[in-house]
Amino acid sequence: MASFHVADASEYLAITGWGIDDVKLAKKAWVFAGQQCKKFCISPVNYEIDVHAMSAEKLPFILPAVFTIGPKITASGGAEADKKELEAQLLLYAKLIAPLHTSTSHVHELVKGIIEGETRVLAAELTMEEIFKGTKTFKEQVFDKVQLELNQFGLIIYNANVKQLVDVAGHEYFSYLGQKTQQDAANQAKVDVAEARMKGEVGAKERDGLTRQNAAKVDAETKVLSVRQMGQGLKEEAKVKAEVQVFENAREADIAAAKAELAMKKAGWDKQAKVAEVEAAKAVAIREAELQMEVERKNAMRQTEKLKAEQLSKATVKYETQVQESNAQFYSRQKAAEAALFEQMRAADARKAQADAKFFEQKKGEDARLYAKQKEAESLALVGKAKTEYVASMLQALGGNYHALRDYLMIDAGMYTEMARINAGAVNGMQPKISIWSNGGGADGTVNAGGEAGAGNALQQMSGVFKMLPPLLSTVHEQTGMGPPAWLGTLQKDDAAANE
Repeated sequence: MASFHVADASEYLAITGWGIDDVKLAKKAWVFAGQQCKKFCISPVNYEIDVHAMSAEKLPFILPAVFTIGPKITASGGAEADKKELEAQLLLYAKLIAPLHTSTSHVHELVKGIIEGETRVLAAELTMEEIFKGTKTFKEQVFDKVQLELNQFGLIIYNANVKQLVDVAGHEYFSYLGQKTQQDAANQAKVDVAEARMKGEVGAKERDGLTRQNAAKVDAETKVLSVRQMGQGLKEEAKVKAEVQVFENAREADIAAAKAELAMKKAGWDKQAKVAEVEAAKAVAIREAELQMEVERKNAMRQTEKLKAEQLSKATVKYETQVQESNAQFYSRQKAAEAALFEQMRAADARKAQADAKFFEQKKGEDARLYAKQKEAESLALVGKAKTEYVASMLQALGGNYHALRDYLMIDAGMYTEMARINAGAVNGMQPKISIWSNGGGADGTVNAGGEAGAGNALQQMSGVFKMLPPLLSTVHEQTGMGPPAWLGTLQKDDAAANE
C-alpha cells in the first residue's frame, strides 16, 4: 500500500527503506510498502546555559549565555555545490540529532557539553580583565569555536547572547571590581568639590584685595586734589603741606599695597593648606589601598612559602634520612670488605659518591707522588748544582789537574776502601785450586836466554802448546766439570796424572 505524506512548514520528511540507498529528505512524498517515513522539526531551539569557567589567573566565574541553535535550512549561495552542502547538513541533522528530539535532555546535554568545553578552553587562555573588557570579542571567539564543533552535527548558531559575567560563590571578583569603581568615582568627586571650593575662595580673596587697592588709590587722589585746591593761596605753606601730604599718601599707599600683598599671600597659603589637606587625605587613602594590596600580596606569598616550606621540609627530611641510611650502609660494607667481597651498593648516588671519593683519593695520591718527585728532582738538582760548584772549585784549587781531582774524590768518597772491602768479600770463604804449569825453560818454569833465542823455532812452539794443553784441560774439568771432546783425548782419573 502506498500513502502520500506532507510535512509542515517547519518539518521535513526522512524516508528510508526499499529503493533508497541511505536517507531521502523531502517536504512531500509517496511512501510505498517496505519504506518508512519520519517527520522531524527544523525549528531552532534556545539553550540557556550557565557556563562555569576559569580564567588564565585561575579565577572562577559564571558566564550566562543563550544560544539559538538549529539545522541549516538555507544555502549560502545559489551554486550546485552549496545546495549539496545544505543537503548534507540536513542529512547529518536527520541522522544524528532528529532521533534525539523525543528526549530533549539528550540534545540539551550535547549542545551544553560543546558550548561549555569550547568556552572553558577559550577562557583559560585569557585573563579576567581581557574577558571583562573584550566581551564582544570573547563572544565572537566563542561563537566561532562552537560553530566548528556543531558543523559535524549539521547544526548552525542563529544567535548567541552572552550575558553579564557573574561571580562564583566564594569568589567576589566582579563585586570587588564594582566597589573599586564606585570608590574611585566618589574619590574623584571629592577632589572636584575641593578644587572648586579652592577656586572660589581664592577668587574672593583676589576680588577683596583689588577692591581695597582701588579704594586706597581713589582716596589718595582725592586728598591730593583737595590739598592742591586749598594750597593755592598759601603757596609756600601749601607746598610744604602738600609734600607732607604726598609723603603720607605714599606711605598709606605702601601700607595698602602691603595689606593687599598680605591678603594675597594669605589666600595662597589658604589654598596650599587646603590642597595639602586634600592631597594628604588622598595620599592616606592611596597608601591605605597600597598597604591593603601589599597585605594581600604578602598573605599570598606567605601561603605559597608555607606550602613550599612544608613540601621542602618533607623532601629534605626524606633526603637526609636516605643519605644517612646510605652512609651507614656504605660504612658497614666498607668494613666488611676487609674479609669478603664488597657488595654492590643499591643506590646510584652512593656508587657515584664512592667513585668520586676513590677518584679524589687517587688524584690526591698522584698529586702527592708528583709533588714528592718534584721535590726529589729539585733536591737532586740542588745537590747536583752544589756538587758541580764543589768540583769546579776543587778543580780550580788543583790547578786544573783532572787526575789529581779524580784521585782526591775517590779517596774522599772512600772508593778504594770500598773496592778492597768488596774484593775481600768476593773471595771470602773461597778455596780456589790453583794449577801452575809451564811451557818451556828450566825446572822452575822460567825461560832461559837460550830458549828465548830459539823462540822462533816452530817445533819448539808446537811442543810448548802440547805441554800446556793437559794441565789446562784438567783445570777446566776440575772447575767446571766439562771434559775435552773425544777427538782431542781423555783425562786420567788419578791425581798424579793431573799434576804432571
